[in-house]
Amino acid sequence: MTALVIRGGHLVDPAAGVDALKDILLKDGRVAEIAGPGKLKQANGAEVLDATGLTVAPGLVDIHVHLREPGQGYKETIATGTAAAAAGGFTAVAAMPNTRPVNDSPEITRWMQAPERGACVRVFPIGAATRGSKGEAINDYAALKSAGAVAVTDDGSPILKDNIMRETLAAAARVGLSVIQHAEDTRLTQGASMNAGPTAFRLGLRGMPPEAESGLVERDIRLVSELRDARVHLHVAHTSTGAAVAAVRQARRNGLHVTCEVTPHHFLLTEEHVGMFDTHAKMNPPLRATADRDAMIEAILDGVVDAIATDHAPHAVHEKEVEFESAPNGITGLETALGLSLRWLHKEWKMPMGRVLSLLSAQPAALLGLKGRGTLAVGSFADVVIFDPKAEWTYRARETRSKSRNTPFDGWSMQGRVRWTISEGRVAYTNPA
Repeated sequence: MTALVIRGGHLVDPAAGVDALKDILLKDGRVAEIAGPGKLKQANGAEVLDATGLTVAPGLVDIHVHLREPGQGYKETIATGTAAAAAGGFTAVAAMPNTRPVNDSPEITRWMQAPERGACVRVFPIGAATRGSKGEAINDYAALKSAGAVAVTDDGSPILKDNIMRETLAAAARVGLSVIQHAEDTRLTQGASMNAGPTAFRLGLRGMPPEAESGLVERDIRLVSELRDARVHLHVAHTSTGAAVAAVRQARRNGLHVTCEVTPHHFLLTEEHVGMFDTHAKMNPPLRATADRDAMIEAILDGVVDAIATDHAPHAVHEKEVEFESAPNGITGLETALGLSLRWLHKEWKMPMGRVLSLLSAQPAALLGLKGRGTLAVGSFADVVIFDPKAEWTYRARETRSKSRNTPFDGWSMQGRVRWTISEGRVAYTNPA
């Protein structure tokens, strides 16, 4: 593998505490040397990327994506999904198990990681917590972990039964895996297609009450507390309500290992963006009330939120061009997460860039124990995103590298244009503009 020097860039590595002009040598898939401008000692003969005026940061890590393979390659493939990830600055993605068939076995976990899938960034499968994600019997977590699974979840469906969730938390803790919960009490959301509120009332749609999320989060936190096992790690996926994030905040104060993620659409959009039945604004959890959206912003700014995740959920055009209630939930997000986060969290709400990047790299990597990811310290994986922090640009869904275009952010203004994405020392994406 050719050695590569990134020269002249401003390195922002929150995990390593670096925020300065640095040159970086990448060699054999790892970070080999970091030095002040022009002071690398081992760079002879290396290929050079000129990053003058650009920000150099650890490759982004998305702990919540749907790559649709196996079984739904018409929506997305691992190859196209990871191409979109690279275009968005992501060098590692954790793939949810609600595939067809469900990823509840070592065989499927290994299949997803095989070179034949054509991934251009690293894919970390997440195994199903229960067989077939039916919430009835837990899987063999040790076998899933040995095959490469980095966590367990039934994402897309909740684990509703107390005894099954308790068993899941305890068994996952024994083998060192996190449990990611899709917090939705489906007994309260049957037949619902958006948030319960004035917009749903105006449109004549059945709404999902916020308590369907917060109630399950509170139940799960109680189970964590009752287990009294420091190894237990509960992670709340796509948190969307103020009550749920308040429960996470209190759990942390009580010393429990409970974490959460928020998506860009839940800290930027509200139920009003559904407009007149816009299926590109239909997802689960649904877009919430303004007060909930503001609670997500507050929780990000005050440090309760541990990671920004996209919940990248591609669907074919024909699947979204139906009646709102019949359309599938989900939007794409890999190509817009960095641009939206820099535009709003950093530029508009004045969050330091290092903290924004940490939410997109170091912190999600740490949540799933992805050692050597989310930092550019010497010896870590050569996963790098290089972007122009001053560049303002407009996202165009028609230009996506994903197979799908189901996004509410088509035409939105973004901040920070990705120029290169480097995955384990290989250039996975180049944008010369």
